[in-house]
Amino acid sequence: MKKLFLFVFFVHLNNLFAQQLDPAIESKVNALIDQMTIEEKIGQMNQYNGFWNVTGPTPKEGDAAEKFQNLASGLVGSMLNVRGVEEVREVQKIAVEQTRLGIPLIIGFDLIHGYKTVSPIPLAESASWDLESIKRSAELAAKEAAAAGINWTFAPMVDITRDARWGRVMEGAGEDPFLGSQIAIARVKGFQGEDLSLPGTIAACAKHFAGYGFAEAGRDYNTVDIGLNTLHNMVLPPFKAAADAGVRTFMNSFNDLNGIPSTADRYLQRDILKKDWNFNGFVVSDWGSIREMIDHGYAKDRKHAGELALKGGSDMDMESLIYIEHLKSLLEEGKVKVSEINDAVRRILRVKFELGLFEDPYRYCNETREQLVTGSKEIVEGALDMAKKSIVLLKNHDKLLPLKKKDQKIALIGPLAADKNSPLGNWRIAAENESAISLLEGMKNYKGNELIYEQGVRLINKIPAGFHEEVDINEDDYSGIEAAVRAAENSDIVIMVLGEYGFQSGEGRSRAHIDLPGLQQDLLEAVYEVNKNIVLVLMNGRPLILNWADEHIPAILESWHLGSQSGHAIAQVLYGDYNPSGKLPMSFPRSEGQLPIYYNQKSTGRPGANGGDNGSVFWSHYGDEKNSPLYPFGFGLSYTTFSYSDIQLSNDIMNDGEDIIASVIVKNTGNKTGKEVVQLYLKDHYASAVRPTRELKGFELVELKPGESKKIEFKINRQLLSFYNALGVWEAEKGDFTVFIGTDSNTKRKASFVLN
Repeated sequence: MKKLFLFVFFVHLNNLFAQQLDPAIESKVNALIDQMTIEEKIGQMNQYNGFWNVTGPTPKEGDAAEKFQNLASGLVGSMLNVRGVEEVREVQKIAVEQTRLGIPLIIGFDLIHGYKTVSPIPLAESASWDLESIKRSAELAAKEAAAAGINWTFAPMVDITRDARWGRVMEGAGEDPFLGSQIAIARVKGFQGEDLSLPGTIAACAKHFAGYGFAEAGRDYNTVDIGLNTLHNMVLPPFKAAADAGVRTFMNSFNDLNGIPSTADRYLQRDILKKDWNFNGFVVSDWGSIREMIDHGYAKDRKHAGELALKGGSDMDMESLIYIEHLKSLLEEGKVKVSEINDAVRRILRVKFELGLFEDPYRYCNETREQLVTGSKEIVEGALDMAKKSIVLLKNHDKLLPLKKKDQKIALIGPLAADKNSPLGNWRIAAENESAISLLEGMKNYKGNELIYEQGVRLINKIPAGFHEEVDINEDDYSGIEAAVRAAENSDIVIMVLGEYGFQSGEGRSRAHIDLPGLQQDLLEAVYEVNKNIVLVLMNGRPLILNWADEHIPAILESWHLGSQSGHAIAQVLYGDYNPSGKLPMSFPRSEGQLPIYYNQKSTGRPGANGGDNGSVFWSHYGDEKNSPLYPFGFGLSYTTFSYSDIQLSNDIMNDGEDIIASVIVKNTGNKTGKEVVQLYLKDHYASAVRPTRELKGFELVELKPGESKKIEFKINRQLLSFYNALGVWEAEKGDFTVFIGTDSNTKRKASFVLN
């Protein structure tokens, strides 16, 4: 069958073996546990952030001194945010050479979209719909991070979200569980490779388990209240896919889910993950989330929080310091069991053995490899390739793009046009500030046109000092608009580079208003008054509201935050050296009032005006806004065009043990070679639980030369039709189904079959 199904099949086949426990490792784990004191066991469940300059003097007093003593006593199992071979070797040396049992540390890091060399944010990568490239991106990120001593990443984030106000949309794969599942598999395989003990691979972590992306009002850390239908059919599939792909760790989430903080949710962590899914890696809390159960009003105090977290299935405590303080006394009081502690420790040690850390604790500590790999040609070229594939062409009226390569006067305008920081996006902890290629730099490589640059307006008043600082948006300084207007007035074409500053999306960066921040809309309208030949290049970490731009601006390019090679990638697309092929992984709303908005909605009992009397107000709609998004899920244009034949089904009835093949012929009807993401959607017309109006169930990325055609086939089987039904069972129910195949989630091309 086609690439997607082959990819999923081999992942599943590999995981039949990945989920098997290695008897040799299990024997070593058990032998080691038999030697450990209860304090040493609890120590393995304790994770510290980097708390002192390891190349400097040993801390002598205060919190750092206590943490250092615990490290030297074998009471620390993992550290995070320690990076660089020199630093990692020093902390590993303490753990291995100064403690009684010499158990090595696992070194964690938020490797979200690259290490020193930054790739596009995950939402942007997801817009490529290119599973092999996404896998390769994770593989290169792992290679660079592993060369710096890191052996565990807190990625991929596989949270499904439908609300662009939530800042962490930039960190995931968007709104769809099927696309999210395939990308989860690709990223896990990219990080972990085929052999976790190889020094270029690192352990992956599926996060945040679970429901984090459904935070009410899109406000980070907020409560989540969803039913079992949504939980199992929408939220959990990417986590299940990651588990089946052999991901070695999970991270729980900050939110409560239906009243239970995820950190202590036994149903999620013990019943579903560890029992039903047979997950044999370990679960780490999110930063301080065990302690935060007190703030939730779920735990009485720190000690009670530790009891609830362990019983709920949290194996490692990230920076709450609660396990190390209270688990022993909880055990002595009979409030937790030694078997619960042993199970957590066994899982942690298992992953350390799989990483090869017991065989060679310093296998990730090689200065020569660090120097050769960091920023290497292979990794930089990989980041550029991924960046080009992530760009989505949203509008191209009168074929304004691609740009001519000579004899044009081009005005490059906007606060992000020369910005070398924002393209890095959020979660680029190891990258150097101001290290991205700006679009101004990228366009200067094309010498045939005259290029004029004007900032127009500042987006921010000052560069944030660090990860935790709020972004100060310019709301009152219009002084640069006049110069920008003059530049536009005297140019043939204008490239406007607008969007979000790099730290306006990400953790803690929820926005109630997701339009162009600051004075950018004023700048855009002022330039439009004197020159309507505008290409709007967007840099952002979430869908934005672009109604005015969509109505007035002839060409719009969604370029997200593309990472280190951003400027080169965008310039190559603007000039036609790369034909954009990206498709949206999230719907773009018309207004905040539509949120959450998503394509796989349910019809309701009153789905449209035609369902009742003409002119009736009594149907599910807004009185002042359309129901539809501005740009739908799966949407994206190309510099060429494609045609689709009618759908052909191999049968219109599916009986037991049979599959149906759905096929279309796709033809490149334009004059440029291009890629098209052919998308398969299914509609289950009636079932024991209400089903979405349509659901993505397959896709294939195909490249065609001008005039070239290709037959695309999708296999539809009972597994593809299965869902979590009213009885709490995953199964396909008999009934009528419609198949849609086309270029985005709004496609009308359809055929029908019956499942017996």
